[in-house]
Amino acid sequence: MAPVLRSVYHITAFSGYAFVVRSLAAKGGEELPPGIFVYGGPWKYLTFLNLLLQMSFFGLAAVNDLQPGSKSQSAVNRWKDFLFAVFAFPVGTFVVLFFWTVFAYDRELVYPATIDSFFPPWMNHSMHTVVLPVLLGEVLVQPHVYPQTKQALAVLGTVGSAYLSWIIWVYLSVGIWVYPLLGHLSTSSLVGFFILNMSVVSLLYLLGDRLNSHVWGKRTNTHLETNK
Repeated sequence: MAPVLRSVYHITAFSGYAFVVRSLAAKGGEELPPGIFVYGGPWKYLTFLNLLLQMSFFGLAAVNDLQPGSKSQSAVNRWKDFLFAVFAFPVGTFVVLFFWTVFAYDRELVYPATIDSFFPPWMNHSMHTVVLPVLLGEVLVQPHVYPQTKQALAVLGTVGSAYLSWIIWVYLSVGIWVYPLLGHLSTSSLVGFFILNMSVVSLLYLLGDRLNSHVWGKRTNTHLETNK
């Protein structure tokens, strides 16, 4: 894709996510559905954290586009690729797949109907639908250099474990699960559920790597092939 069009894509995506985050922040003064932001506010929801993640990635990508001269060896470019490969693509894709899978089964387990009056449909889809096509578009917009698989999965697993510890802490502190689904699971089922989710996120990382290689061939990551 031409550099100008790539820059427009990144700036548009960043602006869109920034608008959604700003719209969510503006709702802080409204009457909230019971329990929605109890303890930890929106910071306990993976959906909100993912919005910040996507906004940060596309903001970094836009900054990288504006760098003069060669960008391939710049620190900004390396961080941009790392953020996309290890976090933005697998976590963003997971949020969409997990949300709509559970929603289709029983929406009350993940997005109770009482929230509809608080989050309009456009905001719901901005958080849980649009993320995936925008990420797939990014795969087509430009190639990304992926890190060594073992290192990437180790980092992803560490961050995932930290988030799981956070939502368990929220439950132990106020007795409310971040997602109603978790309240229906036994202790052993919770462990299995967490392991399953981490496995899915890891597979999504590998999927992103495969898609990147399929679309762009070995032009950008030949030097990494021997490290994987």
